[in-house]
Amino acid sequence: MHKFDEMYAMLPFDGSDVRAHYKAYAQWLARQAHATMQARQVEAEMVFRRVGITFAVYGDKDESGAGAERLIPFDLIPRIIPAHEWGRMQQGLVQRVTALNRFIGDVYNGQDILKAGIVPRDLIDGNAQFRPQMVGLQVPGNIYAHIAGIDIVRAPNALGEGEYYVLEDNLRVPSGVSYMLENRKMMMRLFPDLFTTHAVEPVAHYPDMLLDTLRASAPASAASATATVVVLTPGMYNSAYFEHAFLAQQMGIELVEGQDLVVRDKVVYMRTTGGLQRVDVIYRRVDDDFLDPDVFRSSSTLGCAGLMDAYRAGNVTICNAVGTGIADDKSVYPYVPDMIRFYLGEEPILSNVPTWVCRKPDDLQYVLAHLNELVVKEVHGAGGYGMLIGPAASKAEIEDFRRALLANPAGYIAQPTLSLSSCPTMVDAGIAPRHIDLRPFVLSSAQEVRMVAGGLTRVALKDGSLVVNSSQGGGTKDTWVLGESGLPAMQQSMGGMSQSMDSMGMQQSLVGGV
Repeated sequence: MHKFDEMYAMLPFDGSDVRAHYKAYAQWLARQAHATMQARQVEAEMVFRRVGITFAVYGDKDESGAGAERLIPFDLIPRIIPAHEWGRMQQGLVQRVTALNRFIGDVYNGQDILKAGIVPRDLIDGNAQFRPQMVGLQVPGNIYAHIAGIDIVRAPNALGEGEYYVLEDNLRVPSGVSYMLENRKMMMRLFPDLFTTHAVEPVAHYPDMLLDTLRASAPASAASATATVVVLTPGMYNSAYFEHAFLAQQMGIELVEGQDLVVRDKVVYMRTTGGLQRVDVIYRRVDDDFLDPDVFRSSSTLGCAGLMDAYRAGNVTICNAVGTGIADDKSVYPYVPDMIRFYLGEEPILSNVPTWVCRKPDDLQYVLAHLNELVVKEVHGAGGYGMLIGPAASKAEIEDFRRALLANPAGYIAQPTLSLSSCPTMVDAGIAPRHIDLRPFVLSSAQEVRMVAGGLTRVALKDGSLVVNSSQGGGTKDTWVLGESGLPAMQQSMGGMSQSMDSMGMQQSLVGGV
């Protein structure tokens, strides 16, 4: 199987054949003593612990029975992307997210793509992520997925050259952007000299872009420039709570729980010490099922009764919209290239990973015959769970998945085991290649689709592992997109440094996850 490394053209790497966009960094790295880099690693862990940048693993309990908190491992060696590669990727992301928004709007309104037979109707009608409450509901600007996290992987093609693929679309409550921002702050803290010599595109303005996007989605009854926006969190025991609090603080808006909200005459208000204040936009980090006990799960205490009535009346905007999960369901993923052709009349810029849809009899037979070679995923699975990696699985695990597939073939898709690109990473033995992916965050409004240059690079720290999720032992890296302006990032981003990590010390006990 071909391998592709982001930094070196040849593996195993020995310092030669450094790719052009990594040359300056590789020269700097060669001058660093291993002990110095280890000391910087310890310093990074100390600061992250002090600030409280941890995440909760639900399956791993502490003494109290709550999800155990862990530090997300942070690697000091950045993933670097040259400007021309990022430019092409950005075009593909804009195209893809535009088509996905069109698809969601179509599914809940005219259903033209179903009538044309491009997407099978039963794939939608029988889907657990389809929300009948959204049928016929018009949302501001026809934008449903205001914030999208698109998982990108790179793998060698037949010529051994690295090619980008979309592995997954995250449109419900995508997480991880706080780690992108904190990783950059940490790198600028530890290695300021690198940012005076490398033209790294900034990311610190993401909270401003996010707030602009949220305000632009406000109902017609509210002036977008002054719209009241809140972040709705399930609470401090949620695995991504650090991120919820972090983003609210960075945007200068209120972090609220369901009990802080109340609906009066189909208008949402938040309780404040000065009385009720109207809310125009809710950036929700709560799943659909828990948003409104009057409509969805009646036992939920995480949402607000009457919220859907206010939403249907057009008095509040929910970001992302209720029902966006229909477009990031893994059974719908194989049809995204067709969506791009159908809605935009364009060929996809970014390719999907080849996928077998197990609900199709021929695909199912192929998958059953090649389980030891494939990656099989539950269509509703997330976080690296509910997945079989055939080449690394035992015979017993393969047979368990075979039985599951035969019992419910529509619940699974399968993909080839890609040799994900690797990037030099600090491990106990020194520096070694580890597999990575990338999650750029795409912001959509009626006016534009935009993003900061970069994203969250996740790294599989276990040797040979392809699972990058933090809950499965993965870590993160800073992502550098080299700009064409020639202006070093230290000069571009000093404004973002004013909110230093130390200023977040008030968040000592917060937890987060990705």
